[in-house]
Amino acid sequence: MKNIITIDGPSGSGKGTVSRLLAKKLGYKYLDTGALYRAVAWKVKREKADPDNEDSLNEILKNINIDFRGDMIFIDGADVTSEIRTNEIGELSSRVSARPEVRAGLFSMQRESGLQGKVVIEGRDTGTAIFPEAENKFFLDATLEERARRRFEELKDRTPGISLEKTIEDIKKRDLRDSSRENSPLMKTKDMIYIDSTNLNIEEVVAEILKNLR
Repeated sequence: MKNIITIDGPSGSGKGTVSRLLAKKLGYKYLDTGALYRAVAWKVKREKADPDNEDSLNEILKNINIDFRGDMIFIDGADVTSEIRTNEIGELSSRVSARPEVRAGLFSMQRESGLQGKVVIEGRDTGTAIFPEAENKFFLDATLEERARRRFEELKDRTPGISLEKTIEDIKKRDLRDSSRENSPLMKTKDMIYIDSTNLNIEEVVAEILKNLR
């Protein structure tokens, strides 16, 4: 599957920005799998559902309608593009994404989008669980401090009271949850090309990916 490119990595590694630019340069579609989990988290919060209850989550999954329109995301017809990017939804997303019923419920949606071809798909298990057969798989990373700095810059204007120190602690917790969960943990496999973006700008990361495409 040469026309499917997967980019995995931890929070703040830059995979979203890189994936969007890469897709634009190649004329590919872009699929943000993390947005799907954030969408479920948003719906859980809105419905005041129990994020740890299987029946509640299955009910959410059965009734949710997620629609990508360019860079905008709609849930049940409502534009939630900005709302799903808050720190609160990010934390809740990490929690619900560890639930096997949520991962199973979103699996087919991700596969169907990717199988249409010519797509850059990014997340935390796109190259291990969603498209393990893809030929172009990348793992994007950066130091904890750099990832926290990027995340803080993204959140500071819309998250009152947030600090760099708290962001570092939040990312540490997120890293632990993502890498230690039983279902589809974040991990780098031998067939992934590892890129450390700590000292690279977005264009340099994209150039490195383009250089390594098969």
